[in-house]
Amino acid sequence: MNRMDTVSIRDLSVAAVIGVHPWEREIEQTLVFNVDMASDVGRAAATDDLADALDYSAVAEVIATVVREGKFQLIETAADRVAERLLGGFPIARLRLELRKPIADGGYTAVITIERPLA
Repeated sequence: MNRMDTVSIRDLSVAAVIGVHPWEREIEQTLVFNVDMASDVGRAAATDDLADALDYSAVAEVIATVVREGKFQLIETAADRVAERLLGGFPIARLRLELRKPIADGGYTAVITIERPLA
């Protein structure tokens, strides 16, 4: 029987170029990610070996790399590209990803949450 456990990353801050306004293309803004990844942790628990685990440090690095290199205009695009890379590169059955972008001149935070099963 396959177990479905959840490995999460909370409050991952990534400085990146993102936005549609010309001034946003000239600066870095901080995006904050929360990610829940469904994965069977049984083997890792049994062996106590990182090689058998979902390496959350590697996941965090992929998130940061995708967003920094992408220099996206929309947070929707950033969230979708991150989800694609995580599902394609890690043993994840599904994920829930929340991306928050504080809006400095608006006094609020824009948030997008996406959920993806493995295709």
